[in-house]
Amino acid sequence: MRDVIGYEEKDPAITAHLTSGYPRFVVHPLLQRAAVVLQRTQAGLAGREIWLCAGPAVAAALHAHLDGVGEVVSVTPYLTAYAFPSAVSLADDVAAALSRRTKHFLQHTGGFASSRAAEDWLAARREIEAVVPVPNEAAAKAASEQVCGAMAGFFGAGLTADAVCLTPSGMAATYAAFQAVNAVQAPRGRTRWVQLGWLYLDTIAILQKFTATPADDYLHHADVFDLTGLGKLFVAHAGQIAGVLAEVPTNPLIQTPSLPALLALCRAHGVALVVDPTIASTLNVDVLPHADVVVNSLTKYTAGEGDVILGAAAVNPASPLAAELRPALVAAAALAPVYPRDLVRLAEQIGATPSLVARINENTPRVVEFLRAHPRVAEVFWSGHVASAANYAALARTPGSVGSMITFTLRPSLALPAFYDRVRIAKGPSFGLSTSLICPFMYLAHYDLVTTEEGRAELRRNGLNPDLLRLSVGAEPAEEIIAALAEALD
Repeated sequence: MRDVIGYEEKDPAITAHLTSGYPRFVVHPLLQRAAVVLQRTQAGLAGREIWLCAGPAVAAALHAHLDGVGEVVSVTPYLTAYAFPSAVSLADDVAAALSRRTKHFLQHTGGFASSRAAEDWLAARREIEAVVPVPNEAAAKAASEQVCGAMAGFFGAGLTADAVCLTPSGMAATYAAFQAVNAVQAPRGRTRWVQLGWLYLDTIAILQKFTATPADDYLHHADVFDLTGLGKLFVAHAGQIAGVLAEVPTNPLIQTPSLPALLALCRAHGVALVVDPTIASTLNVDVLPHADVVVNSLTKYTAGEGDVILGAAAVNPASPLAAELRPALVAAAALAPVYPRDLVRLAEQIGATPSLVARINENTPRVVEFLRAHPRVAEVFWSGHVASAANYAALARTPGSVGSMITFTLRPSLALPAFYDRVRIAKGPSFGLSTSLICPFMYLAHYDLVTTEEGRAELRRNGLNPDLLRLSVGAEPAEEIIAALAEALD
């Protein structure tokens, strides 16, 4: 926990040892190295701060977001540099503010360049040794077809491979869906968005920051089960709401609303419903028939080794908005091209996804049973939690399709640091991997809230304990996962 807090507070004693991290939060070392090489070798870039974007359209969007401060520098179709003016021409506080805005934009929208794109560019310039050959066009096309074909099957509802839009990350998929719905709904005067329940921090940020008029357009309906209240919100903003964004189940409380009823309510009011089932995986829940657009992070479950970031989105062909949403989604997703070698790497893993998910689904109920019975565990949340077990079961592909995610809290007799420091499970913020992972989720995702009284009060209003632990069950023998938890709890 000392290291978690040191990371969040940018303590040099901790950050000096952090050579890499989740690539939307910690800029990948290969991107950092590529930026240094550009500063050294490209005319006019010496001494300028550089951020590497996933293609020219992402850099152009960043340029607009920064009100034209800075310059787009073409490198490759998958690696586009964004350069700030010379540091000597900017006040320190201005430069720092630009850096923050840039990082947050690329983080929220999933617009960072691929580390493999940077690696191959550096190898081509003989700055580093090539590790893996760059795939030729035929290999890249075959990988794309394999991934899209697999995802069409995972999404279900008779989807074809060409209906799957791939993106460089799950957040890029969410942002593409957000843009597609806006393209269809804004001409009708619909620009407002509803956040249903507590969502992942970058998804919340998209809704809070990137609507037409953020101060007016962001709406939050906290209770995912209160569809009557949501209906009243629709009436209060009649004809103005573009879409609802829902995680099914939610992150981190793993709550599942009645998705068919939610869709019926949205349809009755002309509101598009965007659903993200990443927490459970599309292999476990069938949500496409109950949504207008589905977005999914392929970094979870499909990339079971945790070494590639990609995303996907698809339009429900039965949606009344499908004819308009489909081309809008294709256009939005195309703005951030997927790097071919990332596709090749995912293609190598995606065939193992069903067996990985099956092993995880066998383990999760056993770990839940152990935690619920332990005297030092207070609450346990998972897809089978009594509050929404029936809603989840209505979407589950099989009775055992439970997913990897468990969140739990400890009783006051056991302090969070005492447990977390001792639990011998890999620590990390991802999930859906072959390896189990645990993290103090609220400290990593919402450190600004857990460290203030007002913030903690806001979390409590949303049913969130600041000391919530999030465990992603992996494919190890269940006995090993339980033994590691027992050792630390005891």
